[in-house]
Amino acid sequence: MTGPQSPVTTSKPAPIAVPLALSHQEAYFRMLADYSANDPENGEWYETGRADFAAYVRHLEDQEAGRPLPEGLVPCSHRWLIQDGEIVAIVRIRHHIDTPFLREEGGHIGYDVPPRYRGRRFAVAALQSGLEVARKLGLSSVRMFANTDNPASWRTIERCGGVLEAERYSDHYACLVRRYRVDV
Repeated sequence: MTGPQSPVTTSKPAPIAVPLALSHQEAYFRMLADYSANDPENGEWYETGRADFAAYVRHLEDQEAGRPLPEGLVPCSHRWLIQDGEIVAIVRIRHHIDTPFLREEGGHIGYDVPPRYRGRRFAVAALQSGLEVARKLGLSSVRMFANTDNPASWRTIERCGGVLEAERYSDHYACLVRRYRVDV
């Protein structure tokens, strides 16, 4: 005779944040297709990987290592959140923000969630992963920006401990942006 059965849980494990690797090529192309169909403007950032994926992966590795960078770029770690073989979020962590644009417009961390995964808290997971990388880089706090017309983004920053420092008009983005400090 057996006792009462425990309910079966079907929750998925948390996504894993990793550097992009050649083994992620098919997931990357599925992500590109999602962006192309549902958010082509933001998907443009990832189009360079379509023509030569291996070169794109090498470029990201070089960027993280700080190997020859074009003027205005700084070393940057890219992490790709993978769940069930799919890219569910991307986070970029700039090692420093020693350019006027990064100090006033770009910040230390940026993240994206492919359209089909939005609204599932993957942005929070991405930002938390990015903050962990920032901590390992020795940063004690990071600066982040979010457009005021993107409440999902600024609420994500606030959920992860972001403190609003200022709100001002950005000529670059042609809208109001919020500047946050997040202690690492």
